[in-house]
Amino acid sequence: MIEDKKIRAGIIGGAGYTGGEMLRILVNHAGVEIVFVHSRSNAGEAVSKVHGDMVGETDLRFVSELNNDIDILFLCVGHGEARAFLQNNNIKDSVKIIDLSQDFRLVKDAELGGRQFVYGLPEFNRDDIKYAGNIANPGCFATAIQLGLLPLAKAGLLKEVHTTGITGSTGAGQKLTATSHFSWRANNVQAYKSLAHQHMNEIMQTISALQPVHESLNFIPWRGDFTRGIYVTSYTSCDLSIESAYELFRKFYSSAVFTHVSDEMIDLKQVVNTNKCLISLEKVDGKLVIHAAIDNLIKGASGQAVQNMNLMFGLPEDMGLRLKANSF
Repeated sequence: MIEDKKIRAGIIGGAGYTGGEMLRILVNHAGVEIVFVHSRSNAGEAVSKVHGDMVGETDLRFVSELNNDIDILFLCVGHGEARAFLQNNNIKDSVKIIDLSQDFRLVKDAELGGRQFVYGLPEFNRDDIKYAGNIANPGCFATAIQLGLLPLAKAGLLKEVHTTGITGSTGAGQKLTATSHFSWRANNVQAYKSLAHQHMNEIMQTISALQPVHESLNFIPWRGDFTRGIYVTSYTSCDLSIESAYELFRKFYSSAVFTHVSDEMIDLKQVVNTNKCLISLEKVDGKLVIHAAIDNLIKGASGQAVQNMNLMFGLPEDMGLRLKANSF
């Protein structure tokens, strides 16, 4: 951490869901001062007018101008917009950047104008994150799926994987579309981007780093009738007993602050509004079944970004992120 003073943070795209979650976390983070929240469409408006949960929490207003007198910049913008923003704006080299879009997640895309981006999945890349100047925050589905598969990949045990996952409507962003409208989403479920989801490339990139020779990943995502959270189930052939599988997973995550392996079947309410990932296992007819659940806006986006910031500045990894779920 910068000695004797708080980390000065700026947020780009502060009016969206991930920008709102970033504000909610940082406004109560003891090590951070929010210097500005940028939004072209809401410049001059009170932050609390757009994010009603911020009433009484802050007097900040959205701005349209950038302030380079910061230590870290969070890019809470859409895919493709982060790279364009950095190309069109002069950000000081000393400013660390955490990008929540997919623009810099793949190794082939991880450099821009001398800035090198490190993939920000702490359970996989903690040491590199600590010394990084720029972070590419993982995708939400990618986070949940990878955390369910990393222990097996590290042990070289991954075979062909089949994964299904369901996500809440906030995963589609704030812009209204036909499939995010309440009247469509309510009492409804739909598969989309079957076997072609954009997060598959970053998942395979990470898996390949741990297990260079592996079989395919087959992923079918679902749109769910709820607002927040991701629940994924993966299965693969595995010779391990259920006891040995649990031992493998617990050993892998023994130093993880937010990823926990449960003896009981998990559910979504246990993680919503938290930075946790919960994992549970089953063994059925030679198949190991891995269930993983996260909040798509926190561990899948803004919370993980703050977790990465904490690591980059030498703060306790869980600082500002001890958030409790509402289980009823």
